[in-house]
Amino acid sequence: MSNVDLFRTKMEEKGLKKEFIDGWIGLYEKLVAGDKGMIPESTIEPVEELTALDTLSEGDAELLQKTVVLKLNGGLGTGMGLDKAKSLLEVKDGNTFLDLIAKQILKLREKFPVRFMLMNSFSTEDDTKEFFKKYEDIFKTWDDEVSFVQNMSPKVDAETMKPGEWPTKPSCEWCPPGHGDIYAALVCSGKLDKLLESGYKYMFVSNSDNLGATLDMRLLGFLASSESPMLMEVCVRGEDDKKGGHLAKDKESGKLVLRESAQCPPDDEKDFQDITKHKFFNTNNLWLNLEKLKAAMVGGVLELPMIVNGKKMDPASKENPGPKVIQLETAMGAAISALPGSNAIIVPFERFAPVKTCNQLFGLRSDAYVISEDFKPVLADGACKPIISFDDNYKMVPDMDVSVPDGIPSLKGCKKLKVKGKVKFAAGTVVEGEATITNSTAERVEVSGKITGELTF
Repeated sequence: MSNVDLFRTKMEEKGLKKEFIDGWIGLYEKLVAGDKGMIPESTIEPVEELTALDTLSEGDAELLQKTVVLKLNGGLGTGMGLDKAKSLLEVKDGNTFLDLIAKQILKLREKFPVRFMLMNSFSTEDDTKEFFKKYEDIFKTWDDEVSFVQNMSPKVDAETMKPGEWPTKPSCEWCPPGHGDIYAALVCSGKLDKLLESGYKYMFVSNSDNLGATLDMRLLGFLASSESPMLMEVCVRGEDDKKGGHLAKDKESGKLVLRESAQCPPDDEKDFQDITKHKFFNTNNLWLNLEKLKAAMVGGVLELPMIVNGKKMDPASKENPGPKVIQLETAMGAAISALPGSNAIIVPFERFAPVKTCNQLFGLRSDAYVISEDFKPVLADGACKPIISFDDNYKMVPDMDVSVPDGIPSLKGCKKLKVKGKVKFAAGTVVEGEATITNSTAERVEVSGKITGELTF
């Protein structure tokens, strides 16, 4: 039996739909043919100018009756040491991501009949469903209207190029196919057809860990009036945004394209990180015209560029992470090149507030941020936006929590905090200005009081 047949059989036995299997096999065949999914600098050119959000007018409120708010909720946050849905992590004042998302939606529903949906993964569906029992207004329509589950991809053994096997923990043989799977998952689940049949035309999609991404009537109005199949929200890149996917133009076709860091050849890394050349990065906040999306999906599949990610079989295990594997993924924003006529809009950083690392979580949990009346985390009055830089001692949430047994220090007046080595912040600690704490000893040291400048142990 060929490797392709092995993969096809494994996915069929898992109950995956033919449309998804065919699409994944297409990616696998590109991989074994030597395609690494790269987008060389020589094939693209920078995007110089885009329309800004503050120049747009608000759309008619009637558009909300045709609009769906969808949150991508498939991530486990294994990179932060988590083994449950990342959105169940407490982020602020006892609220998890899902608490704040639910409260945002219920607040919006006080005025507008907005449809809410979640795309979960096989790893997050059960935990998320259990969690939402506390929000009866959302939970009561869970199976019929709220949730659908994205597909799952088999991991590829990097040495044999066969399906990865891990009998001691079979779930590790599978991985999410990247958020680009949203399009196939909408089709395979039947949700796209049902939404269209029910009169829905527009969809706002964002990540569940981005609490700044709320429904904006200006963007909805522009999506409708421009008749674009898709709008991508982008921000102007800064010094901290050199690694995220950036927007560009394909030299040959003139289409907008998204290039992720995993798609950049090593020799082009300097250009990729040049924020004066490639000025805009993708926030992963997207607005879709569902009718145009349906028309573009020939055979139920939207062809997207491949992303090749090298991982370990069980990345959450420190003791035995297993052999090297390859995960084949696609990016949701890459549809900007697959849907002709799509646009990108410059939005302020307030709409891009993701929590991807413990650095960001540490800042969000501090007094530098408060929760607004519409349940968004915003900077407190007079607060700086703290830029946190921890070493690998704080890469995982449990490790970070050990450093703050009495709570996060005050960061309201902090611009930058850099920590090297193991420390414990005492209760009442205040960090101001730009501070660097370095502990070169093997023991964890306690810091307290007012900290600014350099502190060395």
